[in-house]
Amino acid sequence: MLAQLQVANEGLPLPSAEATGDELFRLGLLYSTGQGGAPLDYVSAHMLFNLAAMRGSVEAKVYRKELSEEMASDEVAEAQRQAREWLAHG
Repeated sequence: MLAQLQVANEGLPLPSAEATGDELFRLGLLYSTGQGGAPLDYVSAHMLFNLAAMRGSVEAKVYRKELSEEMASDEVAEAQRQAREWLAHG
């Protein structure tokens, strides 16, 4: 089951601080494909895969690496910044 979502200032849904690596990974999949009502957003997907990897998801590490190869370096930097911000406020 996906964690209860909180709406960020930007209007994007973010997972709760209690989200597991698997939940974060599944949410990242939605953003990386634009499915399940999530917008197609590689920055958010990378951020979620990064957080999922930090919480033990091996699959997220693979997807994060593949996705980063499709992104510009400034997009990857923004995803990393958003992950740090989420951790700070989580």
